[in-house]
Amino acid sequence: MITDEIMKTVSKKIDNSTSLVFLTGAGISKESGIPTFRDHDGLWKTYDPAKLASYSSFITNPKLVWEFFHDRQKSISTKEPNKAHFAISEIELLKKSWLLTQNIDGLHSKAGTKNIIELHGNIFNVKCINCLRKEVLDINAEIPPLCRDCGSILKPDVILFEETLDMDNWDTAINLVSSCDVMVIIGTSLEVGPVNTLPNIAYKNNSFLIEINPQDTWFTPYADFSFRYSGSIILPKIVELLK
Repeated sequence: MITDEIMKTVSKKIDNSTSLVFLTGAGISKESGIPTFRDHDGLWKTYDPAKLASYSSFITNPKLVWEFFHDRQKSISTKEPNKAHFAISEIELLKKSWLLTQNIDGLHSKAGTKNIIELHGNIFNVKCINCLRKEVLDINAEIPPLCRDCGSILKPDVILFEETLDMDNWDTAINLVSSCDVMVIIGTSLEVGPVNTLPNIAYKNNSFLIEINPQDTWFTPYADFSFRYSGSIILPKIVELLK
């Protein structure tokens, strides 16, 4: 149950923070109509990630992988941010904060948040596998798209299975969670590494930890407060108390 006392305590911690970090996962976008990956109705219950979201599959059969991502791009392009996305954007206006996200849907930017690190990339960007040229995708282009500079295949600029994170982004994320005094973890199962190690770093740094997720995670026992609700319910309440 969400009591006024709990909400005031959590909001006061955020209001008094000098280094606030959000970490979001697929669950925050579920209410925008974007399926998660590991829920009972998640994408990986229907599709095989080894075939459709791995680097080796992309190199072996780029057209197949592109068909999967192109369908997702077209679907995600029709979605809008929900109350949780907008609440994080509003909090950023009120408090100095950073957002680390596993999501590739771009909805945080669409909601107006500025200080974002997209740890797993962005589905609307592409990168050449040869010359590494980056650009924004034309979703109406033929697939697989080709690089204008060298003619090689363009890859969705997202982290596929078998790939490592962008090290500049990862180093920044490590630095942020190592020094934050409050961390809010929203809509992530914390099952995918290495991002799932970030809350533990904040925990060891004695940060105040708030988890918002309809389901328990392995990190739930370590959180100072853990809400069994979606971000679209809890975050707007926090915004109201901060104003």
